[in-house]
Amino acid sequence: MIKKVTEFKIGSVPVGGNRPLILIAGLCVIESEEHTLKIAGTLKDICRASGVPLVFKASYDKANRTSLDSYRGPGLREGLRIIERVKSEFGLPVLIDFHREEDAPEVARVADIIQVPAFLCRQTDMILAAARTGCVINVKKGQFLAPDDVKHIIKKIESAGNRKIVITERGVTFGYHNLINDMKAFPIMRKFGYPVIFDATHSVQLPGGGEGFTGGEREFIPELSRAAVGAGCDGIFMEVHDQPQSARSDASSVLEINELPALLKVIRKIDQVVKERDG
Repeated sequence: MIKKVTEFKIGSVPVGGNRPLILIAGLCVIESEEHTLKIAGTLKDICRASGVPLVFKASYDKANRTSLDSYRGPGLREGLRIIERVKSEFGLPVLIDFHREEDAPEVARVADIIQVPAFLCRQTDMILAAARTGCVINVKKGQFLAPDDVKHIIKKIESAGNRKIVITERGVTFGYHNLINDMKAFPIMRKFGYPVIFDATHSVQLPGGGEGFTGGEREFIPELSRAAVGAGCDGIFMEVHDQPQSARSDASSVLEINELPALLKVIRKIDQVVKERDG
């Protein structure tokens, strides 16, 4: 039996309860305004045709990069301007991650859901800054945490009076340059009463496994996505690109956007079976 969790909305998109699977998808990092709008429009068309609710995501700054020489993005103000344009032109709710406590209020001006990155998930001041914005909060569970450790993160957010919480599973460190996924994590984390999302693309990363960059095994995205939906996750998070080989961040782990419709068709069916079984 999959435990039912709190239901609320990310913008116009309901999540949790016994609601259908949602997709949080977009770019690892903003590369240009034109490209961001192109990807957002394509994702909207794909999700409309697939019947899967969409939350668009994009990062204005990738503060956690392997190499000092890696591209980080356009920065806070320009990045938020571009994401705000996506929100207004396509009518999509948006997720934005932040890396500095003081940026939370500015990010929350645009974001429907504000994200605390995995490596910062134990930073109390970051979590409280996000919680106090009143936005929906998505916390990426760190690669160094056990699933039941997220209860401490949840208590921090709740202490600020915010109960619109999402936890995202993105794999656990397994030796050097590798991550694995324990599907028991989904029912374990959902027992705390909030929706749990599966990050299908960061979970196939090989952290630091390249020469100054993070490697990845994108060919396993479909298998892990199917398994996570079968285990009862409330949504899938993934980063996509129209030309992954030339992506300026996480090139080896983003999904080719043309592969998304077929994957959504399959996982939507799995989600329907799970939700029908558990009523």
